[in-house]
Amino acid sequence: MAGRSPLTEKELEELRARLLEEKRELEEQLATIEEAQFAATQSDLTGEVSFDDESADAGTFTFERERDLSIENNVRDLLGKIERAFQRMEDGTYGLCERCKRPIEKARLKALPYADLCIKDAREQARR
Repeated sequence: MAGRSPLTEKELEELRARLLEEKRELEEQLATIEEAQFAATQSDLTGEVSFDDESADAGTFTFERERDLSIENNVRDLLGKIERAFQRMEDGTYGLCERCKRPIEKARLKALPYADLCIKDAREQARR
């Protein structure tokens, strides 16, 4: 049986507010990325993008698209982590390490409110 969150109600509310703010900012970033991708796609369709003269432009364009996709994937990953943190808050396991079930350090949660591993287990996972 999983333990209960070691955080006080006040601490949970503060962290929930931080998560909501971070979620809002990430959703804004995602909307901006999606708008830029739509504009780039429209440029492709209308023929505004032409690389006949400069192959370097094609490389730059491809690099920028790949960078944007990478950023989009990172933003979506963070949004997923935030959603899982909200779920843990709902089920009472927020603040507990998903591996060892011990409390996650409060300083870690304040720095990374969607953390689901204690620092020891996070370091161990990073080494893999």
